[in-house]
Amino acid sequence: MLTDHYVKNLPKGPGVYLFKDVDGKVLYIGKATSLRARVQQYVSGQEEKSRGRRMRQLMDDAVSVNVYETTSALEALILEANLIKKYQPPYNIQQRDDKSYSYFLITKERFPRVLIMRETDFTKKKYATSAYTDGKRFGPYISRSHMQTALKILRKIFPFHDSVQQSEKGCLAYQIGLCPGPYDNAITPVQYRRNIHGIRMMLAGERTRLLASLRRAMVRAARVQEFEEAARLRDQIAALEHIRDISLMTQHFDSDVLLRNDEIDGRIECYDISHFGGESAVGAMVVFCGGVPEKESYRTFMIKDAQTDNDLAMMREVLVRRLNHKEWPLPQVVILDGGATHLAMAEEVWHTYGVTTPLMAVAKGPTRKNVDIYSSAQFPPPERILRNKVLIESLREEAHRYAIAFHKKRRKKDFLM
Repeated sequence: MLTDHYVKNLPKGPGVYLFKDVDGKVLYIGKATSLRARVQQYVSGQEEKSRGRRMRQLMDDAVSVNVYETTSALEALILEANLIKKYQPPYNIQQRDDKSYSYFLITKERFPRVLIMRETDFTKKKYATSAYTDGKRFGPYISRSHMQTALKILRKIFPFHDSVQQSEKGCLAYQIGLCPGPYDNAITPVQYRRNIHGIRMMLAGERTRLLASLRRAMVRAARVQEFEEAARLRDQIAALEHIRDISLMTQHFDSDVLLRNDEIDGRIECYDISHFGGESAVGAMVVFCGGVPEKESYRTFMIKDAQTDNDLAMMREVLVRRLNHKEWPLPQVVILDGGATHLAMAEEVWHTYGVTTPLMAVAKGPTRKNVDIYSSAQFPPPERILRNKVLIESLREEAHRYAIAFHKKRRKKDFLM
């Protein structure tokens, strides 16, 4: 069993930690902005209290912890993904749907792009070209939002072209310096490839080798009096040595999403309708993965066919349109902002479309201080979800907020027309 002995000498900075069993097998890998503080949460029992059965089982099995200190949270994010891929720890991969993973992809093109793609994207027809199939993947990663933040940081150091359009005409990224302008001859093909190589090495976890390579290139450029190139390389070196990744250091960066999935199913969708007296009616879908909002998966719907004075009809339209999007991954639970009548309507839709996803509805109670939760008898949600009222209320409030925000935007547009 782990004790405080393993904590007091751990680094205070960012990095990755590996829990191991008595035979030295890696059980679980996580990242942290402060290794000492993060591991202390496990040893003190704080994580066990909040995470439940799987956490207790992990802490019973773990007898030691190894750590890798990194220079930044960005490097910790990348190292965690590479180590998980290498060791395949059981507590990281159990009860996880590979379709929810995301990858960095460096395309195979004259001027490669760096994209974030889901596992399911690689099976789509529009990506069945050599640019994508022969490209280099890095991952898998759990948090798409962390990936987006990481790519923003890397792109400031190593700019790249990210549009399918082989031109810089109308390219906002080019205008603000995030695209180096390869199609406008603002950068040479050799310089562009060096930028992509820099990103590739960072994603492979080879920051030290990359820095050494950049320093050698800077010296060579200065020696042949290519001073602009030497200055560019000098700036890249300085940026890598002093990465500012405060935006990555969120409360969710240290959270163990995979462990939480035993208590909170992977993907949960929540729906709400918003309108003003039937005018500018819209629907909204928010998505939580592992208990964390996944905002890039949020969707909005402008009500087209349903009577806008009929909330049930509008909700039904939204659900039907969502089910027609076969490319969207199915959730583990669907929650409706509404009462028993909304739940009954959704059950009819589920029967019609042959869906078996667990269903529930939630609405403010008569006093408006508590929520009333309605569980489908035909498509019952897991007990662990029903018990988690904090999560349910968070989903309902987020769906309500998102629907109102989109409704206001549409109402303003309708007013101006």
